[in-house]
Amino acid sequence: MRLAELLRERWIVQAPMAGGGSTPELVAAVSGAGGLGSLAAGYLSADALAERIGAVRALGTTAFGVNVFVPSGQPAPPEALAAYREELGSEAERHGGTVGEPVRDDDAWTAKIDLLVADPVPVVSFTFECPSAEALDRLRAVGSTTVVTVTTVEEARIAVERGADGVCAQGSEAGGHRAVFDPAGGAGSPLFELLPEVAAAVDVPVIAAGGLMNGRDAARALELGAAAVQLGTAFLRCPESGANPAHKAALVDPAFTETTLTRAFTGRPARGLANRFTREHVDAPTAYPEVHHMTRPLRAAAAGAGAPDGMALWAGEGFRSATDAPAAEVVARIRKEAEEAGALR
Repeated sequence: MRLAELLRERWIVQAPMAGGGSTPELVAAVSGAGGLGSLAAGYLSADALAERIGAVRALGTTAFGVNVFVPSGQPAPPEALAAYREELGSEAERHGGTVGEPVRDDDAWTAKIDLLVADPVPVVSFTFECPSAEALDRLRAVGSTTVVTVTTVEEARIAVERGADGVCAQGSEAGGHRAVFDPAGGAGSPLFELLPEVAAAVDVPVIAAGGLMNGRDAARALELGAAAVQLGTAFLRCPESGANPAHKAALVDPAFTETTLTRAFTGRPARGLANRFTREHVDAPTAYPEVHHMTRPLRAAAAGAGAPDGMALWAGEGFRSATDAPAAEVVARIRKEAEEAGALR
């Protein structure tokens, strides 16, 4: 099925949330309700990804996507990594964790693409860069449609020139990692400024992402040229979500009042709830994935201790609107609100 046709039927897309949020159960629930669920391949081995794809299919789901991190950026200066490693020493003393090694890897990129060619899924999306035309062609040849997440008109044009079937325009309000091709990039433009510019610049379907929490938001995005809307934070508190319980609780905890863009946890700009960790490590280097590997055991120790001030609490700007309703109910509510707002769906 062509991407435009798929999104016409399934215009509510669940954002891929690497790190545990996007469980097979969440993907199946969203797709089962008429949306498009998305698995996150980030941080998984190819074997683990294959298991999750199998689990989604075992739940009876045929329409879903898989999101893959594209290797990007240059190696960080050793002195910057050493300085940040020393700075993180204080974190290691808090919950018994240790600072990880600043490993530079490609997140099993080749093995994951080979897997998705050998065992195709309907949609393969990408974050952090645009894959080569060869990689996109390989996936298209086995029947997958491809989407590249972009934050500027220039990035969108690059993706289309290389053969992407669609783009996901990510506004600055979005929770989690910024998809900016340059890891040193900043917040970028708000969605409702970016979206019409991207929609006018490319001739492929555009998925809107960034701070969308309800059907009124969705209706506005559709009016501005989006073929579909993508929501992540709206699904974080759902029972099917794999987000840590402390993360879910923080979304409604009055102690957390705002989000911030930070490199403190991974070395790439990402939006999450402002907490002690983000405030104390504002000068983290641009060094992905090295910083991610250094802080990973620290984050795990904080999560194990139920200490949200030491966790990466990814969330979009509209996080206060997230509910703990089942995912199917979230999809139904968004659809109803969009229709009431006049969306032509």
